Amino acid sequence: MFLVALALRLLVLTIGHSYRFPSIKDHFSFGWETGRLARSIASGNGFSSPFDAPSGPSAWVAPLYPYFLAGIFKLFGIYSTASAWIALAVNCFFSALTCIPIFFIGKELFGQKVGKWSAWIWALAPFSIYWAIRFAWETSLATMLFAFAFLLAVRMEEQNRLSRWLWFAFVWGLIALSNPSLLTFLPFAGIWVLYRQQRKGTMKFRWALYSGLLFCAMIAPWMVRDYLTFHKVILIRGNFGVELRMGNGPGADGQLKPYIHPSQDPQQFELYRSMGEVAYARMRGQQAMEWIEQNPARFAEISLVRFYYYWCGTPRAVPDAEAIGRYMLVTLSSLLTFLGLGFALRRHNRAAFLFVWMLLTVPTIYYFTYTHPRYRHPIEPEMLVLMVYLFTQLEPKPRKEKNLASRLSVPEHKLS
Repeated sequence: MFLVALALRLLVLTIGHSYRFPSIKDHFSFGWETGRLARSIASGNGFSSPFDAPSGPSAWVAPLYPYFLAGIFKLFGIYSTASAWIALAVNCFFSALTCIPIFFIGKELFGQKVGKWSAWIWALAPFSIYWAIRFAWETSLATMLFAFAFLLAVRMEEQNRLSRWLWFAFVWGLIALSNPSLLTFLPFAGIWVLYRQQRKGTMKFRWALYSGLLFCAMIAPWMVRDYLTFHKVILIRGNFGVELRMGNGPGADGQLKPYIHPSQDPQQFELYRSMGEVAYARMRGQQAMEWIEQNPARFAEISLVRFYYYWCGTPRAVPDAEAIGRYMLVTLSSLLTFLGLGFALRRHNRAAFLFVWMLLTVPTIYYFTYTHPRYRHPIEPEMLVLMVYLFTQLEPKPRKEKNLASRLSVPEHKLS
């Protein structure tokens, strides 16, 4: 499955030339802020300047993927075609590798048939390929890591070993350094594991404590760097105020307003550069909160709209046939996911509530900021498992054989 998935992704990437990023705005679409940070690192200027011009140190995004991309820039050239192909090819590797945790999640929770179908669909389906071959971003890496973290939680319920706990912490540390938004699920996953172990009488709290210490040790160096640089405690990335303002303010409709982003608006960029990143993010967050306080009904309304967009698809400016088809597929996949979850709950599947917490927690931040189609991708492997499980439950059951006595009974008139 992995080899087929990887070959298919590399083929589509190469034949489709999706690695040829436009040169507009000095190749800004090659990784956007991540690409700019990687360029700065590769040029010897450190983790700084996430936009077009030098602007000083940054904590705009999590550090793992920018440093990875910077390594590629150092080896193959900044914004070069070779760097683009290599970066997206590695994304294809991450996406293909996701087949492995998908298979084992499905197999261990719902049977081998669900595991096989889920993994093969992930290997071949266009929706699982798109982000890997298009975005020089952490999306495919975070999706793979999250699937492995979910699988570890499933296994730790019954295989309570210190090594499992340490692997759990290590994977979550990588997630924190690549996509901190996914951390909303971490405490619920940990509590679920402890609760299930406690019910089985196998819980060893000190192992969970060691796991927590390893996780903290992994993220501590970057937080110390942020504190020494900005004189403020920042949990991995520090642009939440900006993200909140991008979705909440005059004219807010539940979608991103890119024209007020520092990468698009020269006035906002000058404010960002003159104030410094921390002060600018704080100012934008205050603007968003003031608007929310003054417009609570409108904020509640657009939060419901964002909920709808997350599960049914973010609309395009021009709703062409392709976009309408995408909305229908996204909506259908969400419906099938929740129906599959309903069957899992009804059948008292041991990990049903782990799926519940995932679906409740991971999307929450986007209900209050703004949505984008890629924000759902990290949980789509688990959603796919639930969808396939649903179809196995809807299969017609084989008719029960008549009981032996009735099949061997002899008609009464023949006995006479």
